[in-house]
Amino acid sequence: MTDQTPVAYAVENGVATITLNRPEGMNSLNIATKEALLDAVTRAAEDSAVRCVVLTGSGRAFCVGQDLKEHVALLESGSSEALFTTVAKHYNPIATALATMSKPVIAAVNGVAAGAGASLAFACDLRIVAESAGFNLAFPGIALSCDTGASWTLPRLVGRAKALELLYFPSTIPAAEALELGLATKVVPDADLAAEVTAVASRLAAGPTLSYASIRQSVNFSSDHGFAESLAFEGDKMNLTGASQDHRRAVDAFLAKEKPTFTGT
Repeated sequence: MTDQTPVAYAVENGVATITLNRPEGMNSLNIATKEALLDAVTRAAEDSAVRCVVLTGSGRAFCVGQDLKEHVALLESGSSEALFTTVAKHYNPIATALATMSKPVIAAVNGVAAGAGASLAFACDLRIVAESAGFNLAFPGIALSCDTGASWTLPRLVGRAKALELLYFPSTIPAAEALELGLATKVVPDADLAAEVTAVASRLAAGPTLSYASIRQSVNFSSDHGFAESLAFEGDKMNLTGASQDHRRAVDAFLAKEKPTFTGT
């Protein structure tokens, strides 16, 4: 992998790996990177051959958020349109695609995830974190509000009070503490990160992806709907998955004491 493209995209065995590829800038997000990342997550979401998605970074960082060098240059040049449209044009649709696509998404947090970089990780279903990595909600350090979905995802991970504390008083949260808080799904030695992510992603890609999509959609729906509405939504998804070929294969395999093969249909 080189620094020729800001975001690398590869698919193998049903797993799409999206790699932020600006190691010299700690994978900070300039406009070109945000556009490439949006293209990559949209591509993964729409590709029926992709059954699981992994988001990671190259070098020693996962992503440190907005590229402040470009940000300052835009401020000084008076390019207000580029500054004040990037949330709507880039950050919001990227976070939405990560959080709502109909397939599991894993953040392989190989290094520090700060600002929008932390928000990107929080928009994923699982966060497998290297021991040397950490999170930092750096927004007030540059007198900005939070973005990329952090106001929605963070309270749901750690609760409202802890979310506000982490946002008001940002400092690097080491991997071990992130695990205790619920920000990390699992912490592994740096050298084991790639193998662990591959194992989890492979298991998900080989699993009943229609079931996973329905579970993901049900959990998202229940976050801002009442109990009765959530039960009705669950019922619709149960009917959908109950009529699927994967369900029939799973039942037949159970009766035959065999391992089922899932196709996502």
